[in-house]
Parts: sequence; structure tokens; C-alpha cells
Amino acid sequence: MELMKLLKTAIIMLLSLVFAKAIGQAPTQYKFSLQQTVDFATKNNVQVKNALLDVQIQQQTNKGITAGALPTISGNVGTTYYMDIPTQLVPAQFFGGQPGTFAPVQFGTKYTTNAGVQLQQLLFDGQVFVGLQARDASMKFRNKSVEITEEAIRVNVNKIYYQLVVAKTQVELLDANIVRLQKLQHDVTEMYKNGFAEKLDVDKLEVSLNNLQTDKLKVLNSIEIGYTALKTLIGMPIKDSLILTDKITDSEIKSFALIDSVNYEERKDFQYLQLAKKLGEYNIKRYQLSYLPTISFNAAYSKQAQRSKYTFFEKGDWYTTSYVGLNIAVPMFNGFSKDAKVKQSKLELQQTRNSIDNLKINIDAESEQAKLKFKSAISTIDVQKRNMELAEKVYNQTKKKFEAGTGSNTEITTAETELKTAQTNYITALYDAIIAKVDYLKAIGKL
Repeated sequence: MELMKLLKTAIIMLLSLVFAKAIGQAPTQYKFSLQQTVDFATKNNVQVKNALLDVQIQQQTNKGITAGALPTISGNVGTTYYMDIPTQLVPAQFFGGQPGTFAPVQFGTKYTTNAGVQLQQLLFDGQVFVGLQARDASMKFRNKSVEITEEAIRVNVNKIYYQLVVAKTQVELLDANIVRLQKLQHDVTEMYKNGFAEKLDVDKLEVSLNNLQTDKLKVLNSIEIGYTALKTLIGMPIKDSLILTDKITDSEIKSFALIDSVNYEERKDFQYLQLAKKLGEYNIKRYQLSYLPTISFNAAYSKQAQRSKYTFFEKGDWYTTSYVGLNIAVPMFNGFSKDAKVKQSKLELQQTRNSIDNLKINIDAESEQAKLKFKSAISTIDVQKRNMELAEKVYNQTKKKFEAGTGSNTEITTAETELKTAQTNYITALYDAIIAKVDYLKAIGKL
């Protein structure tokens, strides 16, 4: 009986653990606007995380540079036991011996102990001096790299997010077409039953309806793939549920205003190269200052005791040694190594300047191309929206004629195909406009 109770208790505990684990692994549901999606990506995308770690690495590197300008203090304690006391040779005549000969003499004691502290302070080193000056620029350089990474993530999040939003609009249009065609199929089937339509008409409508269902399935599959890509990009577990709350309309897109000119300074990559140029200038200065002498200060204080027996913790004499010193190291010749490094760093700086000039050209091209694409897409949206409305109107009129017996099945099929084409063109124009807007905002540094 007692065994059954223990077994029952164990089963309950096991089930509780399994249930708790299942709850802990339950998928999380998120309802995100575009901005919330971007914010989530900024916190969880692995590229952003690594870029932030680079900032912390640079902070530690700067601390290492600062350490080179701070004093270093070290202490030492040591004991030596001479199993054989060192022997020195001294002229034998000191002890009344034969001139020109030497007598072995042992100096010292069996035990020697010393304790001391040393101080070293760098007073001037051109490379350390420049390194201290460049710390702030190095941190800004790393932080700007984070901003560039975040901007790249924002661009991709915007494009995928809006692609999914537009795809949902496409599904809504397909659903409307399916409902419309199902209604027509029902009406034609009734006409066929009453002898006013052919079986061929019913079959053609069924084929069209099946094609619409297939098109919808393809769009739904592409949406599912898009959600997986978006979750991967923002660092969200695939098992979690993501619902996009923002919607997009053509009127919202058309309300966006273009600007007349681009300010290069607002581009993150331009700011990044400007900082790279500044660091390049520091690099040249670092190698140029390496021609100057290095000056350092050092000091030491120590105590030493010598004993015939190990009695250092008892009374006895300790002898003091202390000194201060100044050292000046003057570089004289190093095989033209420094000259080569100065010239190399100047060439690398010129490469950075060339990259800045080329980036200006690319920024102008990107912004102009995106502007033209956006204007073209806006015009296309108006045309395709009007064309879609006309195609729907034609379809409805053709349907009425067909139901009245004055239209053919070919006409209704053609009208339905033209409506699908017009809807597809409208969706394409809508997405092209959104992408052009995102590219334009990125080009002018406003995303």
C-alpha cells in the first residue's frame, strides 16, 4: 500500500514537470507594427548583437591604451639559500701571499632575503600619445558601425514587412474573386439545370475557380515563407506567432513627399567613412611621432637582509637600497621601417578619401534612381487602380449579359482573366512603390 502511494506521488510529480516544461516552451504570440518589428530586430538580430559586442571590445582596447600612460607598480619578495657560497678570487698579496697569485675567498652568507617595490611611469611616447587622442574617434567609429548594421536590418525588415502586407491585400482580392466566381458558378449551374446553359459553361467556370484557389494557395505559401524569413531576420523563434498590424494604402504612399537635395552627412555610411578618415589621420601622426625620443621615469625601494641562519623573522639588520632614474630612448636607425609605415598609412588614407568621393556619387545615383522609381510607381498605381476598377466593372456587366443570355462563356472568361491581370498589376505597382520609398529613404539617410 505504501509502495502504491509512493508510485502515485512519483507519477504526479513527473506529470507536473512535463506540464511545466510544456508551458515553458509554449509559443509566444506577437502583434507588431512595423516600428515594433524594427525595435525587436534591433534587440535580437545576431548581427546587431555582434556589432554591439564590437563596441565593448573597443572599450576594453581603449582601456589598454590608457594603461600605457598610467604608472606601473610592482613588488617582489625573495629568499635565496646558497648551498655553496659564491667564491671570488682576490690577489694573494692582500693576505701576505705571493704577488701575482690569487686566493679564493667566499663572500656573503648562506641566506639572503630581499623585499622591494618598483615604479615605472611613461612620460612621453608619441604612439601612446596619439592612441589616447584617438580613443574617442575609435568609439564613435564602432558605434557608427552599429548604426549601419541597424539601418541594413531596418531596410530588410521594411521590405519583408510590406511585402507581407501587400500579399495579404492580394489574398483579399483573390478571396473576393473566388466569392464572385462561386456566385457565378452557382447561377450558371442553375441555368444549366433549366436548360439555359451548356455543361461546357459550368466546366469552364469550375476550371477558373480551381485556378483561383491554386493562385491563393501559392500566395499563402509565399506569405508563410515570408513570415519565416522575417522571424529569422529579427531573431524571433520560428515557433512563435507573429501578426502584422500595419496596413498600407495607395493614398498613404502617395502622401510621401520627396526632397530636392541630399545631405551626405545624414548617411550613416558617409559618417562612417569620415570617421575612418579621421582614424587614418591619427595613424599617420602615430608613425610620425615614433621618430621622437621616448622618455620614462623609474624608481625603486628595497630592503635586504643576510643571515647565516634562517632568522629573518627575528631581530637583525635590514639594509636599504633606493633609487630614481630617468630614461630617454632615442631612435636612430631602423632600416627605414618607420618611413615605410608613414607612407603606407598615407596611401591608406588616400584610399579612404577616394571611397568618400565615390560614395557621394553612389548616394546621388541611389537617391535619383529611387526618386524616379517612386514617381513612376505612383503614376502606375493610379493607372492600375483605375484599370482594376474598369476591369471589375466590365466583368460585372459581362456577367449580367451572360446571365441574361446575351453574352458568351468566352466573354465572361476573358473578363475574368482581365480582372485578375489588372489586380495583379495593381498589387505589383503597390509593392514597387513601397520598395522605391524604402530605397529612397535609405538613400537620403532618413530611414
